[in-house]
Amino acid sequence: MALKRFMFAAFVAFVSSVATIGILGRLSPSPVAPPVAAERRVGRDELARHSGARDCWMAIGGQAYDLTSYLPRHPAPPSVMTRWCGRDATEAFATKGRGRPHSPAARVMLAQYRIGLFTP
Repeated sequence: MALKRFMFAAFVAFVSSVATIGILGRLSPSPVAPPVAAERRVGRDELARHSGARDCWMAIGGQAYDLTSYLPRHPAPPSVMTRWCGRDATEAFATKGRGRPHSPAARVMLAQYRIGLFTP
């Protein structure tokens, strides 16, 4: 009988604790997100100034990317990519120039080189 009372008391204490946490969570103010800095916008003229193998920016799908450090690691010869430096390479990325899309892994990898929005 004492064990049943203890279990009942433990259950009531647990339910009370959970209810209290829930109530306090709703009463506490929500954290305020830090202000987001304005997104960098890269226009066609700025993109064009980065048109070589030593400074290679491209626009792909409305985003601007600095791919300079990736050029030596790209599996194809450098000329495949350098011809698109300083330009909108959306179609080239989508088709690899041969009608075949890049892999999902390539799309994920591309994200790390993003520098802002491309605004033509």
